[in-house]
Amino acid sequence: MSEQRQDAKQSNRIDITLERYHGRDYAISNPTWDVEDSPWKVDQVLRMMRGHTLVPASIAEIGCGAGAILAGMRGAFPAAKLYGFDIAPEAAQLWKEYAGAGIEFALGDFFEQSDRRYDLLLLLDVIEHLSNPFDFLYRLRGHGTHFIFHIPLDLSAVSVLREQPLLHVRQKVGHLHYFSKGLALALLEECGYHVMDWFYTGAAFSAPQRSWKGRLFSLPRRVLYALIRDVGVRLLGGDTMIVLAEPRSVPQR
Repeated sequence: MSEQRQDAKQSNRIDITLERYHGRDYAISNPTWDVEDSPWKVDQVLRMMRGHTLVPASIAEIGCGAGAILAGMRGAFPAAKLYGFDIAPEAAQLWKEYAGAGIEFALGDFFEQSDRRYDLLLLLDVIEHLSNPFDFLYRLRGHGTHFIFHIPLDLSAVSVLREQPLLHVRQKVGHLHYFSKGLALALLEECGYHVMDWFYTGAAFSAPQRSWKGRLFSLPRRVLYALIRDVGVRLLGGDTMIVLAEPRSVPQR
């Protein structure tokens, strides 16, 4: 197959995977764009930042959705320049709610919309949606001094055995890739990042949108997590992680 045909095939595949965000499919399945989770996510991000005394002058969020997380960050960093990027026109319609928060929003592909470098880049529940996270993360290194990722840990012994939880997040919220803690950290390292710190968020117990099944598993999770946290997460799942990273090398743009 010629290089041109390969490129065309790749472009078509990427367009298909992003179609739900360009159209209304995602908005229909997720009408609130998970705004109700935003204060909780802001708390997780700030917890990591405070642990490393990060006071960025510029913060950008890729895949900012409705913009509620950046609006929540404004209270902690009143002088910072805030930028939000998303490819979904349906999400962009919600940005007007934060018109007074001093956030500069842009609709479209991040690499086409921005050529600058930010003190902090946020990617919260993003990399699992990307058709090619390796290429995206590798290209992204030169755009930030520090990076904070929020990554759902969909992959567990229970989710593999049942399979339905994986199919559910694939259909409802568009997860194309499923991670355990080790796989998520390995991906970042392989793409040229130095992982500075990470922690489990305890989403199984504290996230706002817990399903009744999640609440049902709370007791066995608490017991197992208290004994051996890593093993408990790999067996029962239900958790997420926050990762702070920096680029090991910065490519010339």
